[in-house]
Amino acid sequence: MQPFQRIAITGKPGDQAVIDTIRKLIHELDGRGLTVSLDEAIGDATGASATHPVASLDSLAPRIDLLIVVGGDGTLLHAGKRVAAHQVPVLGINRGRLGFLVDVSPDRFDEIIRVIDGDCRVEERLVLEARVVDDDGIVAHAPAINEVVLQRWNTARMIEFETWIDGEPCNRHRSDGLIICTPTGSTAYALSGGGPIMHPGIDAVALVPISPHTLSNRPLVISAGSHIEVRVQPQSIEQVHVSCDSQTDLSLTADGRLDIVAYPHALRLVHPPGHRYFDILRAKLHWGDGAPPC
Repeated sequence: MQPFQRIAITGKPGDQAVIDTIRKLIHELDGRGLTVSLDEAIGDATGASATHPVASLDSLAPRIDLLIVVGGDGTLLHAGKRVAAHQVPVLGINRGRLGFLVDVSPDRFDEIIRVIDGDCRVEERLVLEARVVDDDGIVAHAPAINEVVLQRWNTARMIEFETWIDGEPCNRHRSDGLIICTPTGSTAYALSGGGPIMHPGIDAVALVPISPHTLSNRPLVISAGSHIEVRVQPQSIEQVHVSCDSQTDLSLTADGRLDIVAYPHALRLVHPPGHRYFDILRAKLHWGDGAPPC
């Protein structure tokens, strides 16, 4: 790949470890003569706003070659959705906890520099779009990199809804809700709900029920090109909450209809040399801990 020349940096506001890493990163990039811009969410905290352009990610996205995110997976999810439409590659530096997406250690500046020099792999990750619809069309919509979640709230009772796939009835549910996840999100909330781990190279979506009334209501994996429709029963609409990546909430209309389709733009995730997906799974999920080597 060609070296990256125009780089924007964002991170988790209010985290001193994040700010310290960003300051070191700015110093390193400045020393290489690169153009560095800062997200307005962290610009002032770094002390570099007087010498570097500071703007929102939405306005920076058309003018950059790479976005570096310092923080946890949640920070990357938030930032990635804001630049996906401009196909900006995103590199994550881990200052969070699990770090399935932010896979570069802040201590490995050698890896970061190799990425900036073009020695990296760019992987495209499926993104979903949730749409609240009624008879007049789309009322509200939001992208989701991990998952769209429909779940009960403000009630102890299960909710009732139907799922339709590509216009065909799939199931009628009585449960606490439903997780519709991408392969990226299969190691997040869906994993806790008993869903399958899906390799990010698979073009698929999983529907994972949350505490279903019947044991036969099992996780279902379908093509990522499918049109998923959720129809909430009228008696349950007031007790339903819809969220995308636990960051954006959508309110259903009286029709109680929610559509989930593939977002037209993928998340372009940058990995350093030597990145291997199963290494991440073994490290984060502690696979093989205590087992003798083969």
